[in-house]
Amino acid sequence: MAFSARATGESGWLLIGLTGMGALAGLSAYWVVVGEVLGVVISWWFMAKRFKRRSDAYESITIPDYLQSHFQSTTHTLRIIAASVLSVFVIIYVSSQIDATGIAFESLLGMNYYAGALLGFTIVLVYIFIGGFVAVVWSDFFQGLLMFFGLVLLPIVVWFSMDRGQGIIAGLDRIDPALTHLWGGSDDVWMNVFTMLGFAMIGLGFLGSPQVYVRFMSIKSESEIDNGKWVAAIFTLLTDASAVTIGILARIIFTEPGQNPETIFGIGATDVLKLMTENFLPNILVAIYVAIVLSAIMSTIDSLLVLASSAITRDFYQKIFRPDLRDEDLTTLSRWVTLGMALIALGLAMLTAILSPDRQIFWTIIFGWSGIAATFCPVVILTLFWPGYTEKGAIATMIAGFLCVPLFKFVFQEMDTIGPYLVKLDVLAPSFLIAMVVGVLVSKGSSAGK
Repeated sequence: MAFSARATGESGWLLIGLTGMGALAGLSAYWVVVGEVLGVVISWWFMAKRFKRRSDAYESITIPDYLQSHFQSTTHTLRIIAASVLSVFVIIYVSSQIDATGIAFESLLGMNYYAGALLGFTIVLVYIFIGGFVAVVWSDFFQGLLMFFGLVLLPIVVWFSMDRGQGIIAGLDRIDPALTHLWGGSDDVWMNVFTMLGFAMIGLGFLGSPQVYVRFMSIKSESEIDNGKWVAAIFTLLTDASAVTIGILARIIFTEPGQNPETIFGIGATDVLKLMTENFLPNILVAIYVAIVLSAIMSTIDSLLVLASSAITRDFYQKIFRPDLRDEDLTTLSRWVTLGMALIALGLAMLTAILSPDRQIFWTIIFGWSGIAATFCPVVILTLFWPGYTEKGAIATMIAGFLCVPLFKFVFQEMDTIGPYLVKLDVLAPSFLIAMVVGVLVSKGSSAGK
């Protein structure tokens, strides 16, 4: 389950996006590792058991179940908002993963982008339809194993081929001194601060995102969390650090001073893994790395589609309109909903590829991740640790988180004065903070009004 949670939480963003960011940003990209490890540790060490205990007591199998039971809600408002928001951002998130699939096939195999996206999309749908959640978790486990060993072993091979990494810092400094600055390479101190926070705050998404926390619900007992937390933490530390290191080594090996790295590695440096594997590994291992990249992407797509289809069929349709309907009777409907959402995500991915050819896959995927995290993580945290949290506060939290993500992305980041700083900070941290504050204020106000 820990492997499944980590494979779902990382996606193609880890192998294509984070390796690319390591090449573009240099040592400062390690702040992503710091943030992700902290997020995983806080989640597994301080939140998982508490959440597992409560969700078991509520007999919850989805996040809307948990929220409905926690607040002893007599209306369906929480369910409707949770299912609606989840559906919107899951479609956005899945579309970015389909986009990454097309990029991966194009980069690693020379296949047409659109054909690659369609092929990956079809494979995922097949095994979701065959096995549902259990098939998803087991496939995540094997895909997670591939991701782990593939990412950890590659920089070791390259390291020894470079005389055990001699001159890495000097090599980066020769190409661009800004790459060696752990605190950021800008002359503007505040720009460096916002860059570090933008990287590190990505880890906030592990503090309650439904695609991760539904796995805590499915763990057999609290005691097994003690084993899983070490797997999750070690997996995150080694894979994330390896991904950044792969990008840094690629920057030293393949670029020269004054050269734009995107002319060598592609937009967003998505070709880093391709160049590294082709130049340092035999063809049979290159083929395995193609499978690793696609595994990472598909492990996230399948989990998200299962999560969203259950939100619509069970949390929305069954619980609100057909409470007499048995869970067994939802299977056919769930598959049709899954197919419908997948097709919408596919269309959105194709549209994004046409309208935004200069997109960076690192931040494209993070946008969908941020929408889910900003909407649900503050709610989960406050339900676990603050007895004064109310149902009205939870509704306000979700609405605030949902609205702030596009607001920061498409409005505030376009402002001349603060826009460049907010681009570096990205959308998750401010949206998360505002959602928390709104939830607290509304809860206090609704309690005072009683």
